[in-house]
Amino acid sequence: MKRWKFLLPLAAFVVLLGFLVVGLRLDPREVPSPLIGKPAPEFRLARLDDPTQLVGRDELLGKVWMLNVWASWCVACREEHPVLVDFARRKMVPIYGLNYKDQRDAAQGWLRRLGNPYDASIMDRDGRVGIDYGVYGVPETFVVDKRGVIRYKQIGPVTREALADKIVPLLERLQAENAANPA
Repeated sequence: MKRWKFLLPLAAFVVLLGFLVVGLRLDPREVPSPLIGKPAPEFRLARLDDPTQLVGRDELLGKVWMLNVWASWCVACREEHPVLVDFARRKMVPIYGLNYKDQRDAAQGWLRRLGNPYDASIMDRDGRVGIDYGVYGVPETFVVDKRGVIRYKQIGPVTREALADKIVPLLERLQAENAANPA
């Protein structure tokens, strides 16, 4: 009977150790977003380059687009920025920037120095739109289909590998669906 008293904590330890081993093998960038397959949250925010002009989610319906959450103070954003600039030259889809909790002057200077991959960048000074999108760190990138449904979320910097292996194939599939079903 006393043997069971020692085996129960040992068994619990082995189970916890198993969860730890499995958890360590997971890629934190592969955390599934609860927003995948759901409509992108609505927003209507001022453009970074012209605060008198507003951009809203509803204006983007009918086309496939990407939303890249970035900030001038973000070190990882600097890492992904040349990748986005190169990708934007392909003009595969419009890329919209969501400038997250940043200062307008700093953000504009950053884009002037490093290049501007965005069709438009909008200001999320208080981070409310970011919260609606489930952003917990920048950069994050979303692929949104023509119906306004989030189809993919990239946590962390967009890399050339992520573009080639995940994002571009998804965009090509969505564009093909869009061509097959234009309405």
